Order: sequence, then structure tokens, then C-alpha cells
Amino acid sequence: MAFILFISFVILLRIGELILSKWNETWLLMNDAIEYGQKHYPIIVGLHVLFFISLIVEYARQTIISLSLFFLILYFILILFKVWIIASLGRFWNTKIYRIPNFPLINKGPYKYLKHPNYMAVISEIAIIPLVFHLYYTAIIFTLLNLIVLSVRVKEENKALQI
Repeated sequence: MAFILFISFVILLRIGELILSKWNETWLLMNDAIEYGQKHYPIIVGLHVLFFISLIVEYARQTIISLSLFFLILYFILILFKVWIIASLGRFWNTKIYRIPNFPLINKGPYKYLKHPNYMAVISEIAIIPLVFHLYYTAIIFTLLNLIVLSVRVKEENKALQI
């Protein structure tokens, strides 16, 4: 039951992020934003869908089911960090890469201290969410896959930020 509640919560958060992203995308496009890195975006979406499938499959195959309170608390702290990131970017936060030409970069919140805090949060989520229920295969495999995909994405975003 705890897993169902937890995974449902995580999925609902993701859906909420996608809705917010879509709203922000509409505003960005109305303000002449240009999208970058479109080719790799479907890979990111596919990776996240497979991540949730892997969580469910690995959990279903477990013989001993337990919850890690440490990683659960760490995940909720991570959510607070992500809220800070999203609030700092405001309408500029998106799951895609957009840039409004000649608009200054956001330099507040965690962006005052870190170059890509959102990706730090995503990397952490992919590692921590499975560890809440000791799903080690999913944690390792998808953390590595995510690092590969994000290495491409960060290069694309860096290009967009320099324009």
C-alpha cells in the first residue's frame, strides 16, 4: 500500500510539472522564445516513462518489501529544492529548452549559486525515488542512463544560454 501511495504521489507530481511546463511553454512562445534541443526531448520522455515502468516491475518482483525512511525524507527535501528552482525561474521553467532572445538569464534562487540546479534535482530524483523502496537495479540503471542523456541536454542548454 505504501508503494502505491508513494508512486501515485510521484506520478501526480510529474503530471503537475508537465502541466506547468505546458502553461509556461505557451507564455514563452507568445514572447518569441526559441526552442533548442528538440531532437533529444523524446528520448528524455521515453527514459522517464521507462523509469516508472521499471520502478513498478522491480517492486512487484521483490520478495522482501521495506521502506527506507532516510531516502523518503531525502526525497521530500529534494521536492523543496525543486520548488525553489521552479519558483526562481517562474514562467521560464520548462521541461524543454527555451530561450527568449536578448532576455537576461535568471540569476536568483539556486541559479545564483549553481549553473544547472534543475538537472542536479533530476539526477537526484532518479537515484533517490527507487531507493525509497530499495529498488537498486532501477536506481543504478536509470541514474546511469539519465547521466548519459543529460550530458547531451546540458550541452544543448549551454549553447542556448550563450546565444
